[in-house]
Amino acid sequence: MRSRMAFPFMKTATLIAGLALAGATAARSETVAITGATIHTMGPQGTIQNGTVVIENGKIRAVGASVPLPASVRRIDAHGQVVTPGLFDSYSQIGLVEVNAVDESEDAHSQDDRITAAFDVADAINPRSILIPVNRVEGLTRVVAAPNPGKSLIAGQGAIIDLGGPGDHPGDYLVRSPAAMFAVLGEAGAGLSGGARENSLLRLREAFQDTLDYIANRKAFEQGDRRPYTLSRLDLQALIPVVKGELPLVVGVNRASDIESTLRLAKEFHLKLILAGAAEGWMVARQIAEAKVPVLLNPLNNLPGSFESLGATLENPARLYKAGVTIAFMSGDAHNSRNIRQEAGNAVAYGLPWDAALAAMTAVPARIWGIAARYGTLEPGKDADVVIWDGDPLEITSFPTAVFIRGRRMPMTSRQLELRDRYKDLKAPLPPVYRKP
Repeated sequence: MRSRMAFPFMKTATLIAGLALAGATAARSETVAITGATIHTMGPQGTIQNGTVVIENGKIRAVGASVPLPASVRRIDAHGQVVTPGLFDSYSQIGLVEVNAVDESEDAHSQDDRITAAFDVADAINPRSILIPVNRVEGLTRVVAAPNPGKSLIAGQGAIIDLGGPGDHPGDYLVRSPAAMFAVLGEAGAGLSGGARENSLLRLREAFQDTLDYIANRKAFEQGDRRPYTLSRLDLQALIPVVKGELPLVVGVNRASDIESTLRLAKEFHLKLILAGAAEGWMVARQIAEAKVPVLLNPLNNLPGSFESLGATLENPARLYKAGVTIAFMSGDAHNSRNIRQEAGNAVAYGLPWDAALAAMTAVPARIWGIAARYGTLEPGKDADVVIWDGDPLEITSFPTAVFIRGRRMPMTSRQLELRDRYKDLKAPLPPVYRKP
């Protein structure tokens, strides 16, 4: 039973969050100069020692070793610290899942197989999720909020969001929607298609063939003069940009032979394919590179947890990168999306160059997801997603001292940190449960 005491706390907490957001919005118009830092621009300027980043009106105004500063600028002394673009998780559940064990707080998948491709997570994303500050304080500024498959191997459409909160206008947090269509093959696809891998590939082929037929004969279909399709009208419409090669199709797949089958399917229908998982990707790295298909992976995936991942290894990112494959990192999580930087550090320990690991969380996903003109590198004119670190961002002992999202300085607190501070001194009187407005 829900306690009545929770309601005033929730009301006050919402008010406090709103006031913090208002303060952050006001700070957006302030010109800020981060000075004296080691700046990893991830762009043409490379790494700048003792550099300066100027943020103005939500954008990066200037980056360099010698930058003239406006008289009214607010300086942040970052000597001895590191500055990077904000981190990007290319496959997460942030905004869609609050408590994994509570079905009512989970909106990442649908058990209604009548609507599959048209299932759009953007309609359910919660920009006020308590998990956003938890991840944001560790340098994460943007994520792909992705659906999970329910009863169909086509999971639906994902969206790119920033973690700056709801903003001044509805949908301010949406960076791109839809960002991609998501589906699964391999063991998961087989389980949703009668138990065999062949069935899952046949179902995807049928879905794409029906979509192409729908495009060519839409008028006849609407008049009832066309054969019935296996998918609903809404699903067919959602798949049109996929079969036209305009919207990426992200396919979750792990076994090397399944990856090869997925590459053949993409070539057959001229799809804009992205692979996710690819535990055995290193075995077919040459084929992936030749197809110019990017891969989203979790570098910590090294256990033979199933027959489709017997070849999993911590060297997977390094081997794929060496073969010329474009890689980006993903967590597949909501609570611990922030762990991608630990994953990146592990990838470096197993052969991936340090710069490539940082790029896999910044510049590379920006290119993969089509937002490189606005995000991913520290260059004048781009959105000011900027993180100041007290050390190497790939070390788990390092922590951000400041996080900016579109030029707004974010509060460096979260529910977890508040609970830590409340109970860290058990000998002292506990502070109030909530503050009066």
